[in-house]
Amino acid sequence: MSAHKLETPHEALQRLGITLPAMVRPVAAFVPAVKSGHLVFVSGHIARKDGRSWRGKVGAELTVETGKEAARAAAIDALSTLDSEIGLGKVKRIVKLLVLVNSTTDFTEQHLVANGASELFAEVFGEAGAHARSAFGVAQIPFGSAVELEVVAEV
Repeated sequence: MSAHKLETPHEALQRLGITLPAMVRPVAAFVPAVKSGHLVFVSGHIARKDGRSWRGKVGAELTVETGKEAARAAAIDALSTLDSEIGLGKVKRIVKLLVLVNSTTDFTEQHLVANGASELFAEVFGEAGAHARSAFGVAQIPFGSAVELEVVAEV
């Protein structure tokens, strides 16, 4: 975090009215996060709503705004993993975000859906939340989820 930042990530979450859920354990053969040197690679997190996969295809049954909310939800879960694995207070910067959007073949606004996650990281970490990003449309995501994202953070 930058030295001039006045609020901690947990204070920012409190201000935003966000309570981090318990970290979701992987249901396949991988770990939630891996620290290598000064980087933490957070495994893919699908969008969840009410404890279940937030299902749907953006451009068909889901709008850009709903997709954006799903991306924000996935980012909240990723923050929970970061907090559980290393502690949000140790995050110096969000380095990279990869956002996969379950979307129709003619949908071209994946970048707008991804903003749901990007804007949350900026709200929580300030300037340290600004990151490089890729956003892709995909044919399907596990459990039919609308969005999946990965995070790389510097600690």
